[in-house]
Amino acid sequence: MIAYEGTLYRPPSEADSLILQATIGCSYNECTFCAMYRDKRFRIRKLDELEREIEWAAARAPGVRKVFLADGDALIAKTSYLEAILERLRAAFPDLARVSCYASPQSLQVRTEAEMERLREGGLSLYYLGIESGDDRVLEKLAKGVDSAEMVRVANKAQDAGVKLSTMILLGAGGRALSQDHARESARVVNEIQPRFVSTLVMTPVKGTPLWDEDQRGEVDHMDEIELTAELREFVAGLELRASVFRSNHASNRLALAGTLSKDKRALLAQLDRALDDPAHAPFVPRWLRGL
Repeated sequence: MIAYEGTLYRPPSEADSLILQATIGCSYNECTFCAMYRDKRFRIRKLDELEREIEWAAARAPGVRKVFLADGDALIAKTSYLEAILERLRAAFPDLARVSCYASPQSLQVRTEAEMERLREGGLSLYYLGIESGDDRVLEKLAKGVDSAEMVRVANKAQDAGVKLSTMILLGAGGRALSQDHARESARVVNEIQPRFVSTLVMTPVKGTPLWDEDQRGEVDHMDEIELTAELREFVAGLELRASVFRSNHASNRLALAGTLSKDKRALLAQLDRALDDPAHAPFVPRWLRGL
């Protein structure tokens, strides 16, 4: 059987995927807002453990088409190790169409373009990358470990290897003081990357993180629906994308939007303008439905 260690996290779009914990925890684990792996010590699992889990899953669900490699930073593992996992997955699941994982900027720094190309040829074709912000002041505040120029460089290195990127921007991360700069600079960085997928989340203090401690000291701006919608509008207005799927349907968002940019940009901006012009009747997500 598959024995998951600790709380398991995966992107919303991986809801119907087989999840394998190739690594436990996150190799970086310094982001001030993230609590997902604070209780885990990072390690790479033994290959024979994963082999048994793949065999167990194949016997019960031979039609698996998508696999997500958890935990927070599987890409940091050696290329030979990941290639061995991909080889076993292809052998076990004849209909396998895609393998994906989270990718930190630090793991993208470590992997060469040639290594990522080899892994993509083996099936690892989608990375989830938390950009969070394009403003260097915000990135430093969040302790992402890279500035915006480095974020663009490593993201485009992955795309040059033929890997698709699903990127995330963290609304509210700059607070009120940096809200508009955060939105504009995030749009600039996303434009320079041109990822296949772009989504937004709303920064939310979670117990056990430095952000939570800041919040307890009254140092975190809790932006309301109108302020977050204005920030999102500024972000969308600045996007110049050729063919990216856009979503703001994560449970933390105040407005659920979806479209393809640039085709649906005008319609998305119209939805945001209606919400800003008449907030009393805007389809804001009720507080009780929001979460992480």
